[in-house]
Amino acid sequence: MPTAKFPSHGPLWLLAELTYRCPLQCAYCSNPLDFSQYRNELTTDEWLSVLRQAREMGAAQLGFSGGEPLVRRDLEALVSYARELGFYTNLLTSGVGLTGKRVNTLAEAGLDHIQISLQAADPELSAILAGSQKAHANKLAMARAVKAAGYPMVLNVVLHRHNIDQIDELIALCDELGADAVELANCQYYGWAFLNRHALLPTQEQLIHAEAVTERWRDKLARQGRQMSLLFVVPDYFENKPKPCMGGWGSIFMAVAPDGTALPCHSARELPLNFPNTRDTPLADIWRSSDAFNAFRGEDWMSPLCQSCDERHTDHGGCRCQAYLLTGDPAATDPVCQYSAQHEALVASLKSTQTDEQALIPRQHRQSQIICRQT
Repeated sequence: MPTAKFPSHGPLWLLAELTYRCPLQCAYCSNPLDFSQYRNELTTDEWLSVLRQAREMGAAQLGFSGGEPLVRRDLEALVSYARELGFYTNLLTSGVGLTGKRVNTLAEAGLDHIQISLQAADPELSAILAGSQKAHANKLAMARAVKAAGYPMVLNVVLHRHNIDQIDELIALCDELGADAVELANCQYYGWAFLNRHALLPTQEQLIHAEAVTERWRDKLARQGRQMSLLFVVPDYFENKPKPCMGGWGSIFMAVAPDGTALPCHSARELPLNFPNTRDTPLADIWRSSDAFNAFRGEDWMSPLCQSCDERHTDHGGCRCQAYLLTGDPAATDPVCQYSAQHEALVASLKSTQTDEQALIPRQHRQSQIICRQT
């Protein structure tokens, strides 16, 4: 095990995954495949303790996510306590379960920011992707309600093979809604998205077209003096350099899963590591002393190839979850890197899967149970 090299500060950003429960069935969800096994969610008091400890360690930004965090009836109480502690709070939601009244109660509790996700530009495709006939209309209504309540309207669209060709219509919809910021986030392949990657991966041509359309919209908005930012995030698989995942393993970010498991990133449950639980261990001890959080800090764990690379101080070795999912070795060079021994295999797999017509496997409780039985 590498020598502990924890940062001199605590986590700056805490992600509170309040629940894995969700009314939607998005096949690109990054939640773990076995989410149906995690029923023992942290209580309100346990979450309050987590928030208090994180703030004492210096965490300043707090995200409430899931699953669907609106499922938790104590969300307003958690938001209110986070405001008392001095957190900047962000709700990451599908919008399903949100109402105009609840937007107002969350605002009264002190919530700073709401981000709503969209599946598609039209209700038909949205219904197919989300597994809900009503979700699309509710999302649009709640986006307007969020704006009316004085929040900046921030919309997120996960792009993939099935909706990326709607990029023009999607941006137009966001503009019509009065969005202030839009994150066009191409799917990253973890959890259910990794399971469905052969059916979700776009073609290179689709990506090039989508980026060109986005750039044309940026020019159009600038000419109109319209302040709507467009962030286009390319999927890692199409890059030649790995991204500095979460600013470096155990460097600035901590996620706490619904059952209290503490993670250096929200997808880290994929890895063959024993992650500590906030029910048993104080957050400060987890951050400084746990084997899991120290596993990929510093550079001692890196392969000779990575240790000799001038980019190691900026990319921090790339994504450990991605390396494990694609190679079976969490310490391997991220296959996205052009110098990785597995990079050409990744490129070849992209070409072979882009003509795949596999059906999407929906993120369902029943499907999760089937997968658990199979493994």
